[in-house]
Amino acid sequence: MDDDWICSRLGEDEPWVLGAVNPPVYENSVFTFETAEELGEAIKNEDERYVYWRGTNPTVDLAQRKLAALERGERAKCFGSGMGAISATISSLVSAGDHVLVLGAVYGPTTQFLRYLEKFGVTHTHVEDLAQCDSAIRGSTRLLYFESPSYMAYQVVDIAGITAWAREHGLVTVMDNTWSTPLFQKPLTMGVDLVVHSLSKYIGGHSDLVGGVVVGSARLVRPLALTEYQLYGAAMSPHDAAKVIKGLRTLPVRMAAHQERGLAVAAFLNDHPGVRAVNHPGLPSHPGHAIALRQMSGFSSLFSVELDTESREKVSAFLDKLRHFRIGVSWGGFESLVNAPALTTEESVRATMGIPVGLVRLSVGLEPADTLIKDLGLALEGLVA
Repeated sequence: MDDDWICSRLGEDEPWVLGAVNPPVYENSVFTFETAEELGEAIKNEDERYVYWRGTNPTVDLAQRKLAALERGERAKCFGSGMGAISATISSLVSAGDHVLVLGAVYGPTTQFLRYLEKFGVTHTHVEDLAQCDSAIRGSTRLLYFESPSYMAYQVVDIAGITAWAREHGLVTVMDNTWSTPLFQKPLTMGVDLVVHSLSKYIGGHSDLVGGVVVGSARLVRPLALTEYQLYGAAMSPHDAAKVIKGLRTLPVRMAAHQERGLAVAAFLNDHPGVRAVNHPGLPSHPGHAIALRQMSGFSSLFSVELDTESREKVSAFLDKLRHFRIGVSWGGFESLVNAPALTTEESVRATMGIPVGLVRLSVGLEPADTLIKDLGLALEGLVA
């Protein structure tokens, strides 16, 4: 199926939509049945049958079908947050005594959740590359978790290579694909077992919802949907699912614009004397650019730069001088955002991820690139001086 058609039309011509240009939002928390036997059968398959909001809902189900199709997966399950999806997915794959390998830098709260699991007897090890995987794997290792491009550093992982290694060692692989969206990268087609996303970012696209999703085979997603999804209670609301559906309609157009503006801003910063490095996989100077071209069809507009300073005060002053970039967490909306991990991230997490003091993350929005470049240039003048 064509991605543009999936985003705009998949499931939207079915009888239950009744010809509405916006699919109906089913607000009810309970669905009723004509017989007790029918209710009993539905409860056995509550991940697919409409019983109670905490299981699934027609509006949420439509969003799940679209996301599964975009990722080329069999099933998808939407959650009330990205961390809801990540924590439920990891929990579904490990038990007391198991070990998790974490490849490269990953989202800070994911690391925090893995530390939380230590009190239940689940351990983890952070590794930087495949060579370290060989030395860090244990007999109890069950899961390999990674992002590509990686968190904050935006290093690129050879997805097919790492999943082949994981299969040889009997490990399940989970990858966070939020950065690329399913339009620009499809990890399941390269051997990844489960893909997770924060739907709050590019897929939602308007900074007005919080949500997450896991996509993969029915063999892995269905048990998760019946157990961790139900027990953790991180259900996506039908109103948020409707926002996901609307966000998907414009995702191809928005991602093309994000890519164009992001690369223009990154190229400007790459030549600026006040910047030591630009971590954007779309730049030919990026060490993972060749791999990125092989496994990705495009680039989003989230990247980081390392300012030429070791001073938190100068980093803070740089952020304060910006006028068009707004200071804030998250990313993927219309508005351009800036954040400095050294000022906001727990020190132990930052140290684990190897994030330098001068690292600044930029989310290039949909404002004109020239406006954003001028804004950054004026803020950098004081840094260079």
